Amino acid sequence: MNALQLVLASASPRRRELLRGIGLEPRILVPGIDERAHPDEAPSAQVLRLAEAKGRAAAARLPPSDPAAVVLAADTVVTIDGTCLGKPSGPEQARSMLQALSGREHRVLTGVYLERTDDGRSVGGVESTAVHFLPYDDRTIRAYVSTGEPMDKAGGYGIQGRGALLCRRIDGSWSNVVGLPLERLPDWLESIGIDLWQWLAPGGSRP
Repeated sequence: MNALQLVLASASPRRRELLRGIGLEPRILVPGIDERAHPDEAPSAQVLRLAEAKGRAAAARLPPSDPAAVVLAADTVVTIDGTCLGKPSGPEQARSMLQALSGREHRVLTGVYLERTDDGRSVGGVESTAVHFLPYDDRTIRAYVSTGEPMDKAGGYGIQGRGALLCRRIDGSWSNVVGLPLERLPDWLESIGIDLWQWLAPGGSRP
């Protein structure tokens, strides 16, 4: 994997920071795709389809003259009562989402897709995490929404920020709730011929 670069097919600053936190500095390439759900599509199928579409679109945009890369793409949704909650369109929708989550358990699903541009090998998967919220009142919801934090986040909250104050506990991957299940990366990368720990080693071939 000489000189492989890492390309993150996402505009999410949270995914970028998660990767930086484990020692990777990705190049950002945001693909423009239609992210609308298909009718009667299961949440797990939706996030995996969209992650793959983002990854393939980003890989196709890389010039042939560029160094070989590993393209990483992800898509995250919050689900409750069979309904997918994406990013709120405005404060009112954010308040509605937070009301639905109060005192309840919900699931965060992230679809991930990885593709090597040198040999075309790829892998995809979905991680699911159960999140249990505390009960809270409308005053708390209004105060939280007024911070602006919910506006660009699936489900209308950020677990890595003030949204942590709404949470009772998490069963599963915390980083998955942020937007990228880091614990799954070593196995996924190994399946396409990349040893993540070697990649991260001092003097190793880094992206």
